Amino acid sequence: MSIQRFDVGTRLSEMAVHRTGEGGTVYLAGQVAADASQDIRGQTAQVLAAIDALLARAGTDKRRLLRVEIFLPDLADFPALNEVWEAWLPAGEAPPRATVNAALAKPEWKVEMLVTAAL
Repeated sequence: MSIQRFDVGTRLSEMAVHRTGEGGTVYLAGQVAADASQDIRGQTAQVLAAIDALLARAGTDKRRLLRVEIFLPDLADFPALNEVWEAWLPAGEAPPRATVNAALAKPEWKVEMLVTAAL
């Protein structure tokens, strides 16, 4: 068994990978948009691209999602978020998911996603 942390900062790591004998689990920190000037569609697309990139670094992909938690400050953005999400997600690969109405650390962020995936 091993634990590998990626992009370790003072407060958090962007990703932790827990490897076991033949597999393991990937845990991502909450992902937010780098360009918060975009609308919910643009921010969601950025977050999903960041998730894709981190999962690729770990050696896995969105087909192996185990769970996704979505934090959304404005529930009026839920339909637009789902449009982008559904276009990104491979057919038949929808993971368990929760969407919660929550204030985020910066008011300009429109969405944050927390991901757990299998290796």
